[in-house]
Amino acid sequence: MPRPLRIASLAIAALVGAIAIVGATTHGFSNAWMMLTDSSNIIPAESSILSFEPYVINPGSSNYWLYGKDRTNYYHFVHTEQALYVYLPIKNSCPRFDRENIRTWCNVRIGTRH
Repeated sequence: MPRPLRIASLAIAALVGAIAIVGATTHGFSNAWMMLTDSSNIIPAESSILSFEPYVINPGSSNYWLYGKDRTNYYHFVHTEQALYVYLPIKNSCPRFDRENIRTWCNVRIGTRH
């Protein structure tokens, strides 16, 4: 095999391996799929496609997330005129905090409008 072709093959194999590692160790692929299949899905501006983890999905015909988290915040998709989502630091002092019940969240922050 000529040397340039071998180098190109190794580069392609390395790229495929890197993509497989990213897919296995992050939420990037599932988030990309979620955004491709439902245009109402967004990734919060305070998070990233690699670290955002939706943990409650709308049970209806649309597959948008209702609650999600990353390393620093919890997020709740509200889709109102004021905000698409609100968020709260994971380290919070809300009494009786339940990450799946927005009524238990205190001092929420308004997410950036996309």
